Amino acid sequence: MAKPTASIGKNENSTTDNSVDRKGFISWMTVGWVAFSAATGGFFTMMIRFLFPNVLFEPPQSFKIGYPDDFTKGMVDIRFKKKYAVWIVRDQSGLYALSTVCTHLGCTPNWLNTEQKFKCPCHGSGFRKTGVNFEGPAPRPLERFKVYRAEDGQIVVDKTKKFQQEKGEWENPESFLELA
Repeated sequence: MAKPTASIGKNENSTTDNSVDRKGFISWMTVGWVAFSAATGGFFTMMIRFLFPNVLFEPPQSFKIGYPDDFTKGMVDIRFKKKYAVWIVRDQSGLYALSTVCTHLGCTPNWLNTEQKFKCPCHGSGFRKTGVNFEGPAPRPLERFKVYRAEDGQIVVDKTKKFQQEKGEWENPESFLELA
């Protein structure tokens, strides 16, 4: 019986041709360029996005709150608490605007109408209707903002000008609006 001869080298039935034809080369180059373009486009999109950051829109620092008759004597108006961070207090002689920021750590107190005081929920500071602190860790009274009448008769609150009681600034005529 004759032994089969082992052939060393190529098997005649297998193809070991690793050459890429023209169509395959162009399709791989297309895939490569699309991937490169997508990566470059993503990079430049992120760079352009970095140049235009998010903008936080804040309410205006000076705003009209209405006419003097819109506010009841002896009452605290809380309509402007959320939007402008201001309480409007009307007493027998006039009107003033108090900041809603506690002077202890910056929390927002609540107006308790039954107790006639502002009470801070964070650490228990209490403020009278005038803004003067009388309980808790708050080191000083609430701040007042500038209040004046516009040409059309409406009341304007200007938060760019603050008045602090401990500096004697509450005596400044701009810290309250005298009403007849």
